[in-house]
Amino acid sequence: MPPSSAAAPRPQAPAIPAGLAREQLLELYYLLRLTRSLEERLTNLYRQGKVIGGLFRSLGQEADAVGSAYALDRDKGDFLAPLTRNLGSMLVQGAEPLQIIRQYMAKATSPSGGREMNIHFGSIEKGYIGQISHLGDMVPVMAGVCLSFRIRKEPRVGLVYVGDGATSTGTFHEGINFATVQRLPLVCIMENNGFAYSTPLHKQTAVKRLVDKAAGYGAHADSADGNDLLAVYEVTQRAIERARAGGGVTMIELTTYRRKGHAEHDNQGYVPKEELALWEAKDPVDRYERRLDETGWVSAGEREAVRARIERELDDAVAAAEHDSFPEPETAIADLYASPAAQEPLWYRAGTAPGSRLTPHG
Repeated sequence: MPPSSAAAPRPQAPAIPAGLAREQLLELYYLLRLTRSLEERLTNLYRQGKVIGGLFRSLGQEADAVGSAYALDRDKGDFLAPLTRNLGSMLVQGAEPLQIIRQYMAKATSPSGGREMNIHFGSIEKGYIGQISHLGDMVPVMAGVCLSFRIRKEPRVGLVYVGDGATSTGTFHEGINFATVQRLPLVCIMENNGFAYSTPLHKQTAVKRLVDKAAGYGAHADSADGNDLLAVYEVTQRAIERARAGGGVTMIELTTYRRKGHAEHDNQGYVPKEELALWEAKDPVDRYERRLDETGWVSAGEREAVRARIERELDDAVAAAEHDSFPEPETAIADLYASPAAQEPLWYRAGTAPGSRLTPHG
């Protein structure tokens, strides 16, 4: 018989892991790229002197924030507490680039009205709470949030991030210990990025792996390559499902690397150059792009369209934020008290002019 003239069937793309749909893979790409591009814009603004305060980049760590937060269920009201390098998690929860840029530029239109440092803001409506500067302190805060979920019998889960250095703090210990004893629906992401500011891991803890600390608390333990977006999503999804089912706390170690200094002012002189080159080759954005390419899940054209969309969105956001005004000085103490005030502050003498102090009584 003559050979068939029909074209050979095209090989099928591998199955997408963790029950994700192709549209979700594209959304993950958007969020991953947006995180990096937004931080690049913020770096440009910082170097122009337009950022008020410090700038803490997540270069090389974007996959651990985006992949873990994406596993939360926003429809169920899951909640997170980001850390310094978790801008991507906030974007997953619905934070808008324009509002973030306004906050970094301390504009009157920013979420805090030009108050607070640029990383100390949150949105209860969108499901994330602003961090406390003292690292590790968000663990007991989120333990309390998760306790409220259980008291109200709500099937919600909390996610909290800490760095490797924060796992050696007292508040981390107290928060995790309380959460595990109470079997609260909390997932703790421990980002092992090699350094606590300039202190390498081996100089601040004797354990070889952060996840080994889980046994001392009676928490579930898991780990993943923090530069593999889908691996991060899968390991966090397992922990969230366990927490929602009443299985208690999971501590997840994500191994990654901080490819910038602690902040833009830090030249990272304490980091061996060969280490930086090694981890640059493991870049999480490039790695995800290669996987999409190799599997055929998302085409190069679709990815280019996403990048073009991000550039347009950021162009518009920067232009709008630069046009906005700074807050007026007299607004500095606004919103400190209820408006209108429900009652005079306790230290004012009733019936006297505003500002007169209450005299202590013997």
